[in-house]
Amino acid sequence: MTKEKDKIKKDEYEKALSSYSQAMKSFHKGDYKKADELFKVFIDKHGSERELVDRAQIYLNVSEARQSKEKVPLKTFDDFYQYGLFKTNQGDYGEALKLLEKAREMKPKEGKILYLMADIYCLKGDIEKCLEHLKKAIQLDKYFSILARNERDFEPLWEDKKFKLITRMV
Repeated sequence: MTKEKDKIKKDEYEKALSSYSQAMKSFHKGDYKKADELFKVFIDKHGSERELVDRAQIYLNVSEARQSKEKVPLKTFDDFYQYGLFKTNQGDYGEALKLLEKAREMKPKEGKILYLMADIYCLKGDIEKCLEHLKKAIQLDKYFSILARNERDFEPLWEDKKFKLITRMV
């Protein structure tokens, strides 16, 4: 019975990835109106996929702002987090870390900030800072341990003893 549940979860995740991918294609083509529609449908249908929904929300915000030709206003925790995520996906790690630090000032106990910062440090090759932030994120929410063990950005660390210890893989 658990195999059936696992298969259903996997199928749902694959559907979510496919839906997200379609929205991203429109976004990258500059078809922001279509991207908006697809992101909204994705968010409504796949709300349980927290990380993908977070990413979709920032792209939706950016897409809406580009359509209205306004600058994205950064006022709230979510504004800074989402825009930091967007900058991360663009490869602008320095700017992303600055935005995430501002979000962290607003909510210092928010694990997703620390997790994303760990991801950025891993992408930058700063393993010590990566593991430090990852450990803090997991201490706040064990969910990040599961994410880290499955996040491709952390793949170079999957066999690292410190990484295994932090994510309780030993």
